[in-house]
Formats: sequence, C-alpha cells, structure tokens
Amino acid sequence: MHLTDIWFLLIAVLWTGYFFLEGFDFGVGILGRFLAANDAERRVAINTIGPVWDGNEVWLLVAGGATFAAFPHWYATLFSGFYLPLLIILIALIVRGLAFEYRGKIDSPTWQRRWDAALFWGSLVPAVLWGVAFANIVRGVPIDARREYVGGLLDLLNPYALLGGLATLALFTFHGALFLALKTKGELRHRANRAARGTGIATIVLGGVFLGWTVLAYGTMPAGVAAIVAAAGLAAALIASGRGREGWAFALSGTAVVAVTATLFMSLYPDVMPSSINPAYSLTVTNAASTPYTLKVMTWVAVIFTPFVLAYQSWTYWVFRRRISVADIPAPASPPAERAPAVTGKLAATEK
Repeated sequence: MHLTDIWFLLIAVLWTGYFFLEGFDFGVGILGRFLAANDAERRVAINTIGPVWDGNEVWLLVAGGATFAAFPHWYATLFSGFYLPLLIILIALIVRGLAFEYRGKIDSPTWQRRWDAALFWGSLVPAVLWGVAFANIVRGVPIDARREYVGGLLDLLNPYALLGGLATLALFTFHGALFLALKTKGELRHRANRAARGTGIATIVLGGVFLGWTVLAYGTMPAGVAAIVAAAGLAAALIASGRGREGWAFALSGTAVVAVTATLFMSLYPDVMPSSINPAYSLTVTNAASTPYTLKVMTWVAVIFTPFVLAYQSWTYWVFRRRISVADIPAPASPPAERAPAVTGKLAATEK
C-alpha cells in the first residue's frame, strides 16, 4: 500500500470513530426531549453524555484536519461544493454545545425548554445532513475538468441522498436509545428500551434500502460484505434489546455503525470524490493527495500521538461508566432568602 492508500484508510477510521461515538450523542439529544417525563429525567439523559460529548467531537476535528493535510484537493472541493450544508452542520453543533453549557445556568422552565429545543435540533440536523453529505460523495457530484464543484444546492437534494439522511437519522437514534438504556436506571431506562425497538425497526427498513441501493449502484464486493454485516448487526441489536441484553445490543448497534461507514468508504475507493460529469474528472487518492514528504511526516505524527488520545478517551469512558438515575441528580439550588432590613435608630425605639 502507498501512503495515499494508508491515509484514505486512516480518514475512514476517523469518520468511523466519529459516527460511532457522536452517533449515540445525537440519538440521546434527539430522544431525551421525548423520553424524559420531567426535568430531572431530562437532566439524567443529558448527563449520560455530558462528560464525553465534547471529546467525541474531537474525532470530527481530526478527520477534517487530516483531510486538509493529506488530501487538500478533496478538502477544497468538498468544502466549497458542500459549503451551505456544512455551514448548517457547524451552526447546529455550536448551538448544541451551547445547550449543554447554558441549560442549567438559570432555574427557569422556559429557559430550560428553549435549550432542550436547541439540543434536539442541534442533534437532529447533523444526524440527517451527514447522511445526505456522504451519500452525495458516494453517488458523485458535478466536478469539472478543473476539479471544481460546478453544481448547486438542488444537486445535493436527490432521492438517494435524502434516503441516506433518513437512514443515518434512524441509525443514530437507535444507537442513542440503546446507549440511554445502557446508562440509566428506572423508568427512563424502560422507556429507552421501548424506543429502541421502534427505532430499530425503522433503521432496519431505511438502512436496508439505503445499503442495498448503495451496493447495487455504486458498491463493490467488499462493500457488499460490509453491508451484510451492518444488516446482521442491526437485526442482532434489536433482538438483544428485546431480551434485555443492553450491553450486547449497544455493541451490536455500534458494529452496524462501523459496517455502514465501511460500506460507504469501500464504495468510494479509489475515488475520494467522484465526478458525475465525467469519471476522468474524479478526485482520487492519487490526484487529490499531498506530497509524499507531507504524508510521511503526518504518518509519524499519527503514530506517536494517536495512542495517547485513545488512552485518554478510553480512561474517560471508564471513569464515567456506571448507570445514573434521578436519585443521582441534585435538586436545583433555592434562591437565597431575602434578608429583612435592619431596624435601627428611632424606628427601633418606636417598635419597642
């Protein structure tokens, strides 16, 4: 394998890690608003991902940075052609981050409902648009001989891409429901398990159609194998959830997320961004890559620092591994009682 192939594989791994970890974050953000019966349960749902959500987004930053450094032509064409969808995703992620930080700053139901809505939309919008974006990348977009995107927004809103958005929305919601069931106790846990069954069926239907379309229209034999693994993982996760095996169910849904991402990248390779105008105009791992020296330096940096990042994130999940319930949520602090004005001078004498 050449360094260009290795870095394509590494970028695929980074996106896989992002979708695996941030996928259940999105799912919890979407479901928490509906499954929680009161504010305490909503705080439980938020606290299941509160210690880890920002670390999970690091995978996105590294994936974007690696693409910029290893495949600058891919990065330039992608971010110019997909500017509006990626901008919407960025705004949604910013609003979502603010919701985590500001929801508990004021003890007001109205304030908290608004931030709950921000968390919901900040999770749902990226869950849909990431599927739309990657489906378009696999399908191919209008790229001309100068390797520049020459299409418009409507070119991205095709049936295959919209189906991809619905499939990733269902997949991440199912993944989040299983994570919520794994990390909580009490009624919220039972409601999360019931939600997992409903979203699991929707995921199998939407995901099955999307993966079948991908393999038949754009895929290869390895992509077909990965799609079968994804379908089997989804079915097994649904069965495990129905039997109360929450740990196995979450692991199997995670396997499905990994296999779905693998299906997309296997269908894409050796292209990184196919042209729908002429295959000769497509960006590939060869013509979109940086110089060999740049890739060599990046490889050494990745070899040295990646183990530290993985170790730290694994430690974080280990520290916050236990289930939580409403009993673990402290009551909101009461505002301090107003002090009575001091009675002095003539007024004090009068009162005596």
